[in-house]
Amino acid sequence: MSTATMTRTVTDDNAEAVVVPALPADDRAGDGYDWMDTLEGTAWSVLPAWGSEGWDAGSWSYIIFAVARTRDSNGELFGYGTFVEGDTATYWFRTQDACFEAITAAVFFHWASGQSDGPDHLPATAAELPAQDRKPYPGWTD
Repeated sequence: MSTATMTRTVTDDNAEAVVVPALPADDRAGDGYDWMDTLEGTAWSVLPAWGSEGWDAGSWSYIIFAVARTRDSNGELFGYGTFVEGDTATYWFRTQDACFEAITAAVFFHWASGQSDGPDHLPATAAELPAQDRKPYPGWTD
């Protein structure tokens, strides 16, 4: 993992100031597949699937999720980033549970809006999803 590109931010779960690996920005020279190539050698990896059945986390090459994990002097940090039609954003959390809930809400939005393939019968909110559908697909390793 290259630690040369770090950025200062605050965690989304407790507003703690942290220094974390930066998510590579979109260079606007290619598509989402090209952007995924920029993750090579960084702390970030693509998150292709979510939930118990491995439903789509995004819709390649327009909507892509990536995840990262790092450690500082206060413990572990868990991050996820998105690439949505060229725009990137990152979110960091001190706890893995908070990160998983945030990813679930983001993935659920794309499922509910028909932008990516998810469960056939979605509840009204992400919080109503069964516990097994609010965490990474078991067949995926990070």
